Amino acid sequence: MALECARNALLQNTMDNKENTDKFRADLMNIAMTTLSSKILSQDKEYFAELAVDAVLRLKGSTNLESIQILKKPGGSLKDSFLDEGFILDKKIGIGQPKRIENAKILVANTAMDTDKVKIYGAQVRVDSMSKVADIEAAEKQKMREKVQKIIAHGINCFINRQLIYNFPEELFADAGILAIEHADFEGIERLALVTGGEIASTFDNPDSVKLGHCKVIEEIMIGEDRLIHFSGVAMGQACTIVLRGASEHVLDEAERSLHDALCVLSQTVNDTRVLFGGGWPEMLMAKEVDELARKTPGKRSHAIDAFSHALQAIPTIIADNAGLDSAELISQLRAEHHKENCTAGIDVITGTVGDMQRLGIQESFKVKQAILLSATEAAEMILRVDEIISCAPRRREDRM
Repeated sequence: MALECARNALLQNTMDNKENTDKFRADLMNIAMTTLSSKILSQDKEYFAELAVDAVLRLKGSTNLESIQILKKPGGSLKDSFLDEGFILDKKIGIGQPKRIENAKILVANTAMDTDKVKIYGAQVRVDSMSKVADIEAAEKQKMREKVQKIIAHGINCFINRQLIYNFPEELFADAGILAIEHADFEGIERLALVTGGEIASTFDNPDSVKLGHCKVIEEIMIGEDRLIHFSGVAMGQACTIVLRGASEHVLDEAERSLHDALCVLSQTVNDTRVLFGGGWPEMLMAKEVDELARKTPGKRSHAIDAFSHALQAIPTIIADNAGLDSAELISQLRAEHHKENCTAGIDVITGTVGDMQRLGIQESFKVKQAILLSATEAAEMILRVDEIISCAPRRREDRM
């Protein structure tokens, strides 16, 4: 009963700016800034909120965060981070290969391009003259040449391999004007195949069955002191890369985690566009409604509903305590405020007082709030169903002499 009451109170007080693009974008910015306020990115939260909102709006309602790549590059400050459309692969372009390709047809592969050795473990080849050794080498070179010919027959101008590419096949690719990239990390090629609309191939006998990836331009770019390969105009138009810059690896790891939180909550909000104010406002609102329900309910059930209302007030109390404020004083002020009509009061931790959440732009996603409410109630019910706990007597330690 209390859960239904709390949920209805939330539903009646949600705001939905789905029709108005500018207002909805402002809501998303506020949600992103609220998410980033408690993290390492809080100094530049407006800048990173803008990055996160732009990246999520490119997804056009999809919650697949795979197509947003986060690339970490030490050096520079956090403010040097930027959003780039397309895909960036952390590799250099080989020597003597084209540095820029337009209207690229990409074959993404996971195959061995270093077969100028006998690959059978423990194999021995006995020959009676040096000319036979030369024959074996020539045969292996020919085998490699045939494999490269099969790959070129796909009509591609960019070949990206998960494994090594030896000098000889690289030379053949360069002669054919094909850009060959070796040792692309596995996560990189999986995402690249997804983004360019291709598939990872390991056999090349049937060119018709291999799905090639496409993009408009492949070129080499510089970020800091590193050269990287940039794929723009990819088949999956919503793909983009966020390049994070920062003083050290630790800062970058923390920034990535913070940004991932923001991207998750924003991608959910784009699907369910309803938003609420934050700062303890929804909890106080629900607590007030649940409290009124407890007064109207006869019998023992009212005690449980009353306890539910107290539990909801724990959230604003914790917010105040974490900010080092006097929680008892603030919660009583907040409760008094919430008995007025159309109240938007919550805890403003910066000034240490009760503030207007609408004016401060502190907002949260309705979907996340509802999930918290439902899962917390389910967890509490599960714990209450446990009536007895049997614990084993601790194992006695043998006295070792």
